[in-house]
Amino acid sequence: MPLFHAYVMVDWSAASTPRLGRDSIWIAVAERRPHGRAKRVVRTALVNFRTRADATQWLEAKLGALGAKGRVLCGFDFPFGYPAGTAARLGLTGTPWRALWSALAGAIADGPDNANNRFDLAEDWNRRMAGEAFPFWGNVREETRGHLLRRGCRAHGAGDPALRRLADARVSGAHTVWQLAGNGSVGSQALLGIPRVRQLRHAPKLAPITAIWPFETGLGDAAEKHIILAEAYPSLLKPKRLANLPKDAGQVAAMVEFFARSDRDGTLAALLAGDAALGAAERRAVEREEAWILGVTGAAKRFVRRRRRKRGRPNRA
Repeated sequence: MPLFHAYVMVDWSAASTPRLGRDSIWIAVAERRPHGRAKRVVRTALVNFRTRADATQWLEAKLGALGAKGRVLCGFDFPFGYPAGTAARLGLTGTPWRALWSALAGAIADGPDNANNRFDLAEDWNRRMAGEAFPFWGNVREETRGHLLRRGCRAHGAGDPALRRLADARVSGAHTVWQLAGNGSVGSQALLGIPRVRQLRHAPKLAPITAIWPFETGLGDAAEKHIILAEAYPSLLKPKRLANLPKDAGQVAAMVEFFARSDRDGTLAALLAGDAALGAAERRAVEREEAWILGVTGAAKRFVRRRRRKRGRPNRA
């Protein structure tokens, strides 16, 4: 039997103003048919949101409704954690991931119109961690900042948090969580996304039935929880081609259908177990601070190979 009744995939956005379409928030939902037809999944539904506040409000209601019917797997396309040692460098105590999530939620300002202070926060955390413009970098604004460079930072050395998490090192093309701006960057999405996932985790109606993978579940499943929130990476899949819709929509559609098929075929449990090659110390780092990308079980290759481009066109995948 499948582990989940429904699957939700979120393509996040760090936009500073409300927007729809390309580079905005897209959410795909697939739900299994009732009445014993466990291997049948309804057509994927897509929704698009102008702001993070609107998307979070919708997700809270939708996850609650789906969770009342059965178990739900919900993936978000940004890192849930930072390289091991980050929380300690910030002077935080307690379980690293929980302490960092709490600190981030308390420091970030993300308004109903998408106005936010992510660059101010990153600069402050650079100051706290290193006293210089390191390790966060990338600033789309024109002003000069003493502790946040527009492009790049010094090399990571001994004693610094690593450039990449353990999961990122296994995925070709994955960008470092320290990069806040530029093509393929995920740093801003994490700064603005983690507090929203935390908000969902602690929403009154969701809190008793929700867990964060792998922080609260370990590298595995937590069958007693109806809602599992996880980190995913849509670029592992070839996006669906959807007429008149941007690539973002095709990516979440492909990802939600992949997880539904994996569950149908009995392979989703192995994805939830992560990489069997992780050593004990690495596993501890993943489960306590770094998090993991759902679907990465080794040196990751795309689940669906992209078609070769015509000669003369570079493959930017």
